[in-house]
Amino acid sequence: QVQLVESGGGLVQAGGSLRLSCADSGLTFSSVKMGWFRQAPGKEREFVAAITSTGGYTNYADSVKGRFTISRDNAKNTVYLQMNSLKPEDTAVYYCATLRTVIPVTWDNWGQGTQVTVSS
Repeated sequence: QVQLVESGGGLVQAGGSLRLSCADSGLTFSSVKMGWFRQAPGKEREFVAAITSTGGYTNYADSVKGRFTISRDNAKNTVYLQMNSLKPEDTAVYYCATLRTVIPVTWDNWGQGTQVTVSS
């Protein structure tokens, strides 16, 4: 059974950087596409970035493109989100998830989330 645990969140000033990690304790990590999402107070959860099972293809929300980088280490069953040039509007709880279905796109196995707060 897949169990995702996010870590690495915290408080950072605008312009700073954080690196989030998402560790998977299941056995199927290397065969699944992974995604990062975030939810700010009073807003719906939104897509941030995704990476294919081998790490060969990534895609990003326009709001983070050029600032965030998603990567994975299948030997460590971990996916990362490197966040640079952080802005106050990046403040949110960040979640990772596994791709469940392609058509339509649905996600599963949500972690508990990690809080990222960017001060101005």
